[in-house]
Amino acid sequence: MKNPVPQAASLLLEKLLLLVHIRPLPAGSGGETPPPAPGYYDTSCFKRGDLLEVPRTLFIHFGIYLGENRVAHMMPDILPAITGDRRQIQQVVTNKRLILGVIARTASVRVDTVEDFAYGGSILVNHMDRLFEDQVLGSEEAARRAEKLVGTTAYSLLWNNCEHFVTYCRYGAPVSFQTEKFCETVKMIIRDQRSVLASVLVGLASIVCLGVAPSTTLPTIFIPFFLWMAG
Repeated sequence: MKNPVPQAASLLLEKLLLLVHIRPLPAGSGGETPPPAPGYYDTSCFKRGDLLEVPRTLFIHFGIYLGENRVAHMMPDILPAITGDRRQIQQVVTNKRLILGVIARTASVRVDTVEDFAYGGSILVNHMDRLFEDQVLGSEEAARRAEKLVGTTAYSLLWNNCEHFVTYCRYGAPVSFQTEKFCETVKMIIRDQRSVLASVLVGLASIVCLGVAPSTTLPTIFIPFFLWMAG
């Protein structure tokens, strides 16, 4: 029988990471922010097989450029799991679809315009090549790998996300530096067991005294505690 503690820790980490993958909506907006109009980005500097990065406030979104203003990228999405209507699926993924996709661990590798992919953010081109000096595959090979993976796929914020997708396509191995950095940060927090125990006690005291733990306290209590117990 599998140990439920590591599974619980993994689930808590994924819920935390989910918070930084949601696109923010402007104040007072009842729907999604419309993407920039076509032509907003100069695609003449992009080559087929390029790895595109769009830095956000707390995370980076990745895709592979296929040419002709098309980008293949992985997005958590519940819709492919419940309908085969390609027209609906191809519409820009809303926050609701994204959240349900993460919960259901379902995603799609989809092809969108550069505008829909970047969603108004700045774009870095092949910025990760310096980390894979002798592992960069040919541009055509990277693009073909991305095209073969287009469609519904399993998804995990920690183990199979958009960064895993692009690193597999361009470098031949699925890697996520964002996940590794996040996990290392958590390990640093819980390395001193005394501070973990203190965090748990403070959190429990908050629950006893206030009746409920503030939202900022919950991750402090449970994530370090579960990971510490998991060893």
